[in-house]
Amino acid sequence: MNALVPLPVLLPLLAAGSELVLGTRYPRAQRIVGVVVLTAVLGLSLTLLVAADSRGPLVMHLGDFAPPLGITLVADRLSALMLTVSAAVTLCVLVYSVSQGMADREEQSPLAVFHPAYMVLVAGVSCTFLAGDLVNLYVGFEIMLVASFVLLTLGGTAARLRAGATYVLVSLVSSMVFFTAVALTYAAAGTVNLAQLAVRLAELPIGVRTLLEATLLTVFAVKAAVFPLAAWLPDSYPTTPAPVTAVFAGLLTKVGVYCVLRTETLLFPGNRLGDLLLVAALASLVVGVLGAVAQTDLKRVLSFVLISHIGYMIFGIGIGTRAGLGGAIVYVVHHITVQTALFLVAGLIERRTGTTELTRVGGLAAAVPALGALFLLPALNLAGIPPMSGFIGKLELLRAGVADAGVLAYVLVGAASLTSLLTLYVMAKVWNLAFWRAAPAGAAERGTVLEEPDTDDSGPDPDADDVVRRPAPAGQAVTATLSGRAITVTTTTDRLPRTMTWATAALVLLSLAYTVLGDPFTAVTGRAADELLERSPYIEAVLGQ
Repeated sequence: MNALVPLPVLLPLLAAGSELVLGTRYPRAQRIVGVVVLTAVLGLSLTLLVAADSRGPLVMHLGDFAPPLGITLVADRLSALMLTVSAAVTLCVLVYSVSQGMADREEQSPLAVFHPAYMVLVAGVSCTFLAGDLVNLYVGFEIMLVASFVLLTLGGTAARLRAGATYVLVSLVSSMVFFTAVALTYAAAGTVNLAQLAVRLAELPIGVRTLLEATLLTVFAVKAAVFPLAAWLPDSYPTTPAPVTAVFAGLLTKVGVYCVLRTETLLFPGNRLGDLLLVAALASLVVGVLGAVAQTDLKRVLSFVLISHIGYMIFGIGIGTRAGLGGAIVYVVHHITVQTALFLVAGLIERRTGTTELTRVGGLAAAVPALGALFLLPALNLAGIPPMSGFIGKLELLRAGVADAGVLAYVLVGAASLTSLLTLYVMAKVWNLAFWRAAPAGAAERGTVLEEPDTDDSGPDPDADDVVRRPAPAGQAVTATLSGRAITVTTTTDRLPRTMTWATAALVLLSLAYTVLGDPFTAVTGRAADELLERSPYIEAVLGQ
């Protein structure tokens, strides 16, 4: 069974190489390879989850080199659960993007880059979850960075290049800090293997441990978009195509949360910086949801809600108890699925109306009832309406905060409750503007292709009503212009592609399955939290003690 551990990393990398070879000559084969490989990764991840839950952590020392010399990959309950959820989400997003035809638009480039870059991104995510040492954790982040820049800048528009430049700049700075933290850790402890560090860091002076912990937390807080290190996110994600935005917002930020969970429990037990995490959680909850209230573009609304709800996860980690960690794990799994589904719905809205600006859309509940249902269910789940999984996660976190009985914990309980209410208000506002009210004057009619006029380097004015509209057959691919470039687009239509709709529906159903299977779901997350706090199963499995 241990031999299966590297496969969630190796298979996507092999698929990326195969898709590069296939290139633009065999686009259908390229897509088939991606879907088959991610389906296999999902099956492998489920197998690892069952095995890790029943037998304990699974360990693979690549090349049979024992720590600290070799590369160690570890699949315990937490990492296997994260692998399973990420595989399900990335598979649904890939199916959605294939239907949308995103890769087809890139066939004019030397290589059809979307599918290989996407596979590399999946490999980086899997490497991060399975990494048993800080160096390979760093490598996983760098793999994700390379793939992310390609995906963020697909299409080469000015807005996407600016967003990609911002993302890469922030990521490079955080990577430099991460590399420095790895070097400092090795200098202080003589190893970067996580299991060995769990033993050796306890022998270091308290000041050195605190410095290493604070440095690593800073890096992971940037990756997780924890306020005040989240300013890059609202401007980076909304400019990208819907599938890219969905997987970035739903999954990549949770990689940072996973790293905070892992290091705070395995390397730095005792919750010395718990109060700092609680303050960061409070700021994220409040600032993020207030930012969402002020937005009128759906993608920006969801981006600010994302920042806000990262605060729930950091809240549980900051509490540091079994209930707090269990609630945080529940909320991570829930949020990956729900947030991804909502961004895919935003892509369907954009396809139907030509925009995600809420002041320009309306009447979607009557025009496309299925789209209304696909938005309403995850929106209510995100707001924490009982008995959905969002409510389950929030209830566990609130119970943990009350049980902690600290002043700061009580403040977080109040802030978390207020944030949940404001999230419901934001989702209700989106529903009222986009779905319930009648379509406003000037909304794109069925069979309208939208074109942007040429702009200067400062980009188009989002408030300007200078979008060119011309009639075209509904749902047909036509040629339009964007920033002076000829591109192929599909006109607005009330007949959404079935595959895109079903891929989104699959994620919505998965989020509802967490509710239907609430008892076994919370039992698994509770056992994962126990394993994190106990630490010894992980250490003994890696070191062979």
